[in-house]
Amino acid sequence: MQHIFKQGTDQNKPVLLLLHGTGGNEHSLLQLAEIIDPTAPVLSVRGNVLENGMPRFFKRLAEGIFDEEDLIFRTNELNTVLDEAAIKYEFNRQNIMAIGYSNGANIAASLLFHYETAIKGAILHHPMVPRRGIQLPNLAGTHVFIAAGTNDPICPQQESFELQALLEEANASVVMYWDNHGHQLTMGEVQAAKEWYEHL
Repeated sequence: MQHIFKQGTDQNKPVLLLLHGTGGNEHSLLQLAEIIDPTAPVLSVRGNVLENGMPRFFKRLAEGIFDEEDLIFRTNELNTVLDEAAIKYEFNRQNIMAIGYSNGANIAASLLFHYETAIKGAILHHPMVPRRGIQLPNLAGTHVFIAAGTNDPICPQQESFELQALLEEANASVVMYWDNHGHQLTMGEVQAAKEWYEHL
């Protein structure tokens, strides 16, 4: 997977795994990482799926309807990329914090749904429930921040509440932040995520 790795100035900080939204790329969220923690190492990845020329992390059948088979395949692919990157760039594989927006937040949530130790935590901007009807791994010790919009046309409020409930049932620690906006990434939610991250 095409990616950017930045060493960071503090090797004890978690590696910030940046996962863009539909139509983004490995450059899209670099500014976000600068705000959250300018000293942390950064691994920013580009999705391998194209939808009308726009990069995504997995296919969808329609707006809000995921191609589950492809989602499982791509989640496994991303997890393998993390394994390889940890060896190549010599960082602690157990010390990765995902930051995802929209489609990127969904693949980050999917990592949590499928793997107990893929990531130690996640900042999910406007995520949806990646899969239903599956047993989640034990996520005790995993910290998740969910940012959602009260007027988000793509991600209804119920979706955010359901994701929070599923993660908490799997023993993750979840903080929910609501913004009175739609699906866009707002500075308010970014600042709230930064504050949450700094108090971990």
